[in-house]
Amino acid sequence: MLLHGIMKYLMKHNVYSLHMNYQRILIRQKKTIAPISQLMVPVPVKSVLDTSNVGAELTGKLNKEDVMKWLAKFYQRREIKAAVVENGIDNYIYHQTYLSFRKFCLDDKLPVDLHVTFSDIIAEACHLDSLLPYFIRHAKQAFPHLECIDDLKKISDLRLPANWYPEARALTRKIVFHSGPTNSGKTFHALERFFNSKSGVYCGPLKLLASEVYYKSNQRGVPCDLVTGEERNFASVNSKSPSSHVSCTVEMVSVNTPYEVAVIDEIQMLKDPSRGWAWTRALLGVAAEEVHVCGEAAAIDVVKEILMSASEEIEMRRYKRLTELIIEDASLGSLDKIRPGDCLVCFNKQDIFWSMRQIEAMGIECAVIYGSLPPGTKLAQAKKFNDPDHPCKVLVATDAIGMGLNLNIGRVIFNSLIKPTTNEKGEKEMDTISTSQALQIAGRAGRYGTQFSIGYVTTLKSEDLPTLKRLLSQHPEPINQVGLHPTAEQIELYAYHLPHANLSNLIDIFVNLSTLDDSLYFICNINDFKFLADMIQHVPLPLRARYVFCCAPINKKIPFVCSMFLKFARQYSRNEVLSFDWLGRQIGLPFSCPNTLLELVHLESVFDVLDLYLWLSYRFQDLFPDACLVRDMQKELDCLIQTGVAQLTRLLINSETGVSSGTSKAVEAEENRHVPNLKKTPYFHSHDAITVVNSITSHGRIADRLLSEGLLTPKLLEDLKKEWQCEKDNESAQASVSTNPITTKRSKNDKFKVVKRINRLR
Repeated sequence: MLLHGIMKYLMKHNVYSLHMNYQRILIRQKKTIAPISQLMVPVPVKSVLDTSNVGAELTGKLNKEDVMKWLAKFYQRREIKAAVVENGIDNYIYHQTYLSFRKFCLDDKLPVDLHVTFSDIIAEACHLDSLLPYFIRHAKQAFPHLECIDDLKKISDLRLPANWYPEARALTRKIVFHSGPTNSGKTFHALERFFNSKSGVYCGPLKLLASEVYYKSNQRGVPCDLVTGEERNFASVNSKSPSSHVSCTVEMVSVNTPYEVAVIDEIQMLKDPSRGWAWTRALLGVAAEEVHVCGEAAAIDVVKEILMSASEEIEMRRYKRLTELIIEDASLGSLDKIRPGDCLVCFNKQDIFWSMRQIEAMGIECAVIYGSLPPGTKLAQAKKFNDPDHPCKVLVATDAIGMGLNLNIGRVIFNSLIKPTTNEKGEKEMDTISTSQALQIAGRAGRYGTQFSIGYVTTLKSEDLPTLKRLLSQHPEPINQVGLHPTAEQIELYAYHLPHANLSNLIDIFVNLSTLDDSLYFICNINDFKFLADMIQHVPLPLRARYVFCCAPINKKIPFVCSMFLKFARQYSRNEVLSFDWLGRQIGLPFSCPNTLLELVHLESVFDVLDLYLWLSYRFQDLFPDACLVRDMQKELDCLIQTGVAQLTRLLINSETGVSSGTSKAVEAEENRHVPNLKKTPYFHSHDAITVVNSITSHGRIADRLLSEGLLTPKLLEDLKKEWQCEKDNESAQASVSTNPITTKRSKNDKFKVVKRINRLR
């Protein structure tokens, strides 16, 4: 009633922000009070296996109509409903148990005591309430959690995560927080302590950052190993003995190995709804004498509060930006005003491809970086952009540049300030980027020690500039909550108590019963985990192996990767080796350089599949034995993708005109799988010009794929059709004219003009 009173007040006074907070409270309350019973699937209770029917021999056979009549009366009695509540049985379980109990009682072979009790009730020799003990016993058999609910609650008690790491608690750790904006040198100072220590571990948010520290450490003469989810590189290649220093992705840090110094980078990622648990685990669990934490000032208070539960204090070191960052007074307005050192930031691939084509149409070479590119390709593009002697002077990128790459950017230009996000229900939403994101991206402009000693930032559209100025004038909101995630050991204990529940169901029950300090912690988004669990539910796997498979970092939006994930799980369940030859047949070896955008996208998904193989190979080495061969193949594939990205404009044109090199059977198979029952389209090259084929004009297979992938818009498709129709009309008209050399030459030139117009269409 109080909440509804608040709601009326908010509506009356139009207090929007408070109203939104109220809505969040309601959502949170609904999550908290959701009954555990509705997550429980009743276990079938089987009747007696004994062939004899002792009950019938003692009291005679029961009349099923009488049994149903007395059971209905039993179900409707208020006294019974009140009695079952004391045994933890709510209305949902009460009804489900009644349905199961009635089916059980209509069987011809009941337990002797229940048969005799029914016989007495029907004969009115005892009271109907005598069925209550049998009903409760049946409920506990159908819903095993009723017997162990207290144990389950103890297992999912997450209020004191600091106690999960006894090795760290046994040390008197010195915690140093290096706080500052982008380009302030905070990570540099932390790494200096790492390089000068006897032993150390660096925990980075991305493979690229971990690799950079790995190379830098070894170059300075400090032997350092690299540990990521997909690879282990030793500093000493010959002996393959572990080094005293390790550079790793944050998920891979060991909480059992002692170190002198640990560096945890980008600590504000504690709040990440999917990966935040990894930073929480590293902060509380790393067993180091000194822990150097680097990140935004917004994380200071929450880090202090977390470490207070471990009785640890923090030493603060604050840094200022080394280069000046200036917000320009005017927006760019047009890509014609692009200049060397500029980085255009887009939030989707379609904008990246369109912008890149517009820039290159002006004769300006540009580099491209987006999230799904392999690390080697990103580094190659970054190196090309950073090289002062290379003609490439402009970068088009997503917010992937926010961390992980050192880029010599003079000015950051926001193509838009709207970014697609995913809400708690897994639905896509479009929202303005946060202050933290704006500061992180804009801060990449003006790198210390380069020709760009002053950084500039602006927007492409004039209407976005006031919003950008507002975002950059603010400080990031203080972080209030950090992520946690159920461990494999906790889920195994749940499975012991609930042997009939599947993994996805166990996770739901765990989250529902979990107890945590809501003011400090939240349970990370488990939708991806559950998605994978449901995908392989029918595959017979041990629980621990199933849990590991579901932790695999894959993009569930790519069907090819998901189908390969399922094949890996099936092959593993049959205890069959996933050899290099087997993998090659599945992904369609050999590959060649992509000639269309679809082929490039497919090669990127194949690279993800190889990443998945390597990730699993370090967890199941016996059945994924060919990690070295797969890594070599991945390097070759990375080179092909680099070549494709370097010629991205040509790939876009080829995609729109239907030209294909027919590189791999896997591409054809993938396209046919997405758009079934379509005839194969012939692809060919023209020596005179790029020939337009019917696969696009008839809205065929390639067009469907481009539209579904978001790489081609309906408007662009219509514009292309008009161009092609115009070209056909011209060709028909020219066919009726005498074919002299001048006419022929004009026809060829017209074809090239069509291609050029296609290149500039949007």
